[in-house]
Amino acid sequence: MRGLGVTITVLLGAAFFGYLMAFVAGLCRLSQNMFIRKFTGFYVEIFRGTSLIVQLFWLYYAIPMLFNIQLGSNWWAGVIAIALNYGAYMSEVVRGSILSVAKGQTEAATALNMSRFQRMRLVIFPQAVRMMLPEFGNYLIQMLKATSLVSLIGMTDVLYYGDIYRSSNLSEAPIVYLLVLVLYFILALPLIWLTRKGEKISKKGVAS
Repeated sequence: MRGLGVTITVLLGAAFFGYLMAFVAGLCRLSQNMFIRKFTGFYVEIFRGTSLIVQLFWLYYAIPMLFNIQLGSNWWAGVIAIALNYGAYMSEVVRGSILSVAKGQTEAATALNMSRFQRMRLVIFPQAVRMMLPEFGNYLIQMLKATSLVSLIGMTDVLYYGDIYRSSNLSEAPIVYLLVLVLYFILALPLIWLTRKGEKISKKGVAS
């Protein structure tokens, strides 16, 4: 329980910045500017194609040494690594959901003389968000599980204290890790509920 606060704050920070990156990158992938599309696509493929653990080590160990850039604390390194990694995955959810909105909606908005921004804000985006909710809920649970990796950079989260206790009580290792497993499952329960709630909302129908 001593590491619970760190686990929760890392999850909240990573979720906030991860969703922010998802919307920014997802919308940029749909930009009419080729440079923006290519740059965002490069970010998405790099972070989807490499290991989160390697990204975490790069942010915490390699970047400060190579570029003399200090992130301030290992908390920021953990949050940014998880956010960038899952933001890349979720950006494809954003892009795919927007593209899934029926073309007739765009055509109708155009017929009403709406600008491109108005079409996106008033017609397409609200429908797309409803389709994003189930996947966003699933990725939130994935981010919770990913917070266990921050113990590798010395953060005192749930797994960190479990490892500390196990190292001095080797015979109790199965019980220790069972309790850690149960604690993560308890933390995931409200997220599972939110995901199911999101699925119900998304099934209420999207105009076509």
